[in-house]
Amino acid sequence: MILLIILLVLLAAFTAVFLLRIVQIRSGGTAAVVRILPAPQSEGWRHGIIRYRDESLDFYRLSRLLPGPSVRLDRQAAEIESRRRPDGGELDLMDFGVTIVGVRENGEHYEFGFERGALTAFLAWIESRPPRRARRRKRWNS
Repeated sequence: MILLIILLVLLAAFTAVFLLRIVQIRSGGTAAVVRILPAPQSEGWRHGIIRYRDESLDFYRLSRLLPGPSVRLDRQAAEIESRRRPDGGELDLMDFGVTIVGVRENGEHYEFGFERGALTAFLAWIESRPPRRARRRKRWNS
């Protein structure tokens, strides 16, 4: 009897975590595919949703059940390294019109696959970040 109660409690907890994750994903964002480098050619891509915040980009992987983002990029530290079109096996996952953007952030390397509108949003988010001096000044004035 106690074992059955423990199993029911665990099932309820798993269901709650699963529902929370579904709500997080379904509450909006921009579709993208991401992979953490280094990765073998055409492998490691994960589908998910991106949410832009003032100081970070949060990527929620669709197949991950744990709450919270799978990848978080710091806006001030993120630097665009490269752009390219998908090739080889990547074309099985993405259309040829997708642009793959290489990003470096605090020693980590990522690749993001964006459709045209999502790429525009990402570039605008990166390019419109406030300069570091403006952030320092703001802290001192508070």
